[in-house]
Amino acid sequence: MLMSFALSSLRSRGKSLALTFLALLISVSVLLSVEHVRLQAQESFNRTVSDVDLIVGAPSGQLNLMLYTVFRMGSPTNNISYASYEMLQQHPQVNWAIPISLGDAHHGYRVLGTNQQYFDHYKFGNKQPLVFSQGESFKGVFGAVLGADVASALNYKLGDDIVIAHGLGAVSFQNHDDSPFTVTGILAPTGTPVDKTVHVSLQGIEAMHLPHAQLDSVLELPDTLTNPAVQPDSVTAVMVGLTSKFATFTLQRELNNYDDDRLMAILPGVALTEMWQMMVSVENLLRFISLLIMLSSLFGLSTMLLASMQQREKEIAVLRIIGAGAGTIFRLILVEAMLLAGAASVTAVALVSGVFAVAKEWLASHYGMFISANLLTLHTALVVGAIMLATLICSLLPAIDAYRGAINQRL
Repeated sequence: MLMSFALSSLRSRGKSLALTFLALLISVSVLLSVEHVRLQAQESFNRTVSDVDLIVGAPSGQLNLMLYTVFRMGSPTNNISYASYEMLQQHPQVNWAIPISLGDAHHGYRVLGTNQQYFDHYKFGNKQPLVFSQGESFKGVFGAVLGADVASALNYKLGDDIVIAHGLGAVSFQNHDDSPFTVTGILAPTGTPVDKTVHVSLQGIEAMHLPHAQLDSVLELPDTLTNPAVQPDSVTAVMVGLTSKFATFTLQRELNNYDDDRLMAILPGVALTEMWQMMVSVENLLRFISLLIMLSSLFGLSTMLLASMQQREKEIAVLRIIGAGAGTIFRLILVEAMLLAGAASVTAVALVSGVFAVAKEWLASHYGMFISANLLTLHTALVVGAIMLATLICSLLPAIDAYRGAINQRL
């Protein structure tokens, strides 16, 4: 009975109800969106690189090693010997090892030297492999595979020649003009730093730094990766996949105490979590702004209910005549507020889910944010529960006002 009275009362105030409902819908949608994106962005950040058990490089600090190997930010302090990479490749606990060599750029985009292992085993997101949108991996010394953003921004296509520059700046005074690379492949968008990377062979990195006399002999046989002149002496880092996850800490300890080279092995997941903690202040600011928006809408709901009390004196009087007590009037106001907030919350969940379902592919390819469209989670339930509790508290004042009005009418 009380529910039917509440619904009838709400329908009788259509215009003010619609505006209040819209304000609640917007605020709840913003709050749910921020909370969902916050959690999903953290997961996406932690999945910038996936299925890599260890990253091995020269001792330079966990965050620094993660920044330049995965995010292509900063500069490596030192390299590790190529023999250390070969040791990892042959280690019985290692399934695969991806060498990485950094230090050059092309129009401000980082150049990464690697081998076929990179395209076979590098994964991002939910263990998604790299996919070629055009062409294939490099086969010779001077082949190049472009990330999606590089190809799009510089308008490159298969077969184009590119010149690598020494150093990491967008403008360089030392270009390797004598050893141009040919675009053999373009990767599909990943939303990760891979999109902004030019991939070449380790031998190509070595070749473009050779003296002219030696470079000429390499140019005569550009498809030969086994030429002694272009065999690397060192690499920047190595990404490692293990045969068993249980061996992670054992191998990490072994590498950190390796006698033949100064090595540091880090766990990508731990390093990424540590990096995310540096952004907690921004995360909290977004949550604070969302809460302010939510509170302003709830105060608007409370104001609407208070303002309607004078208009509802006749309605309350009729309810009193048919036997409704002051407590019933009190509960009626609370039920109306809860119905309005509940309807806004359900609509917001559906609306936000629909928006993310439509935009998730675009967010993944352009911003590397792998946002799930499923908002039916425990966290969402807790957020909606907090909204309903806040609605209950904010509607107490108009409910008390209605209660007092009902008592005065009886007197």
